[in-house]
Amino acid sequence: MNKTTYQFPEGFLWGGATAANQLEGAYLEGGKGMNLADVMPGGKVRLKVISEPGFDFKIDSEKYVYPNHDGIDFYHRYKEDIALFAEMGFKTYRMSIAWSRIFPKGTELEPNEEGLAFYDRVFDELEKYNIEPVVTISHYEIPLYLITEYGGWRNREVIGFFERYATTLFKRYKNKVKYWLTFNEINGATHMPLLGLGFSPETEETKLQDSFQGLHHQFVASALAVKAGHEIIPGSQIGCMLIYAPTYSYDCNPENVLHALQEERLFNNYCGDVQVRGAYPAFANRFFKENSISLEIKEGDLEIIKEGTVDFISFSYYMSRTDKKHKTPEEIGQGNLIGGVKNPFLSASDWGWEIDPTGLRIALNQLYDRYQVPLFVVENGLGAYDKVEEDGSINDDYRIDYLRSHIDAMGEAIEDGVNLMGYTPWGCIDLVSASTGEMSKRYGFIYVDKHDDGSGTLERSKKKSFFWYKNVIATNGQEL
Repeated sequence: MNKTTYQFPEGFLWGGATAANQLEGAYLEGGKGMNLADVMPGGKVRLKVISEPGFDFKIDSEKYVYPNHDGIDFYHRYKEDIALFAEMGFKTYRMSIAWSRIFPKGTELEPNEEGLAFYDRVFDELEKYNIEPVVTISHYEIPLYLITEYGGWRNREVIGFFERYATTLFKRYKNKVKYWLTFNEINGATHMPLLGLGFSPETEETKLQDSFQGLHHQFVASALAVKAGHEIIPGSQIGCMLIYAPTYSYDCNPENVLHALQEERLFNNYCGDVQVRGAYPAFANRFFKENSISLEIKEGDLEIIKEGTVDFISFSYYMSRTDKKHKTPEEIGQGNLIGGVKNPFLSASDWGWEIDPTGLRIALNQLYDRYQVPLFVVENGLGAYDKVEEDGSINDDYRIDYLRSHIDAMGEAIEDGVNLMGYTPWGCIDLVSASTGEMSKRYGFIYVDKHDDGSGTLERSKKKSFFWYKNVIATNGQEL
């Protein structure tokens, strides 16, 4: 057991993170409507298949398995799972609300009471154990009707539907939820338009235009939600949520250094600048010009964005990115999930995600230097194959090593002067992978007996990391 030499702040929010579409299941219970995740098949082809032009967003059970339909049945087992979170000592639990549980199509004038009541029960259970909820309003699960009938976020009308949804949540849970996040990994739309925006691009030529127009609509919707949340819930804290990956130049060739800078600004800074600073960054003008992007910005939009800036930045950190301007055919596709080239100094997970704890320290310092607002690491973790031993134990020392090194990096960043609010490792309980739709890509401290083919008892059991993380929280990060 390692002892640290730095001090995490008093009241640091230790906990874990999940998303509704990846663990709740009960995809048509309680009046819930269909959402984007419900038509995403399982398997490593899921993002490729659903991103193809002409995808009809229909369920084909003869061809695919749909793991999100059942998840890990948190909808019926939330009390059991929250009790396990409490046993680890969670101070906070980052979760999301399924938009289509509240507004099944997204267009209704009145919300679905059964959906609202379910989250009331979840929040009451968290309060029983003094666990502070951090709620993501939209986490990759836009109602399917808003995609098929409206085209998702490229349609400006969706702003109003989202504002009604967010306002409904604020009014209903104003006495139960203080911390809110508007859109999960909003900048993912610059590289993964479907997940970020909820539509299938018709052509490569329209992908960038639609992505950045959709992002503008999300910026306006987020700002309106921030303003409403502050008015309805005095003292509430509302943040943005980014996927952050420091971009390294492959070498010291100035051409590659400049390329890395340009990639980092677009991916890491574009959305943060709008949501935290309240204005589009200057570098966007040239990018729009060179890529024939013309945003339709209505009168008053920029004022709304300026007035609706967030209180803090939350972000996911899984990897850094290494890149060069000119890649050989052999180098293309050898980088991480978000592109780039292989970094020869880093090892990788079973899924090829490079492991770089120092990158987290770099990310924290870059973000705090740029924005000077509190930061919150709301996703970080290792997707890995876990083996259940004959005695039922799961010795996931590899996960402990991964998390220990990243918590160390956070401690160093705090010593650097970064204002860090909390840490909620991703998938604190095993759930369906967003990128591959697999259960075998496990992140949790809690093992769930559910498998890629849908089989399993759903029985929960504690991994070795469960007890390790419990001690980390109990010592406020002093014993790793």
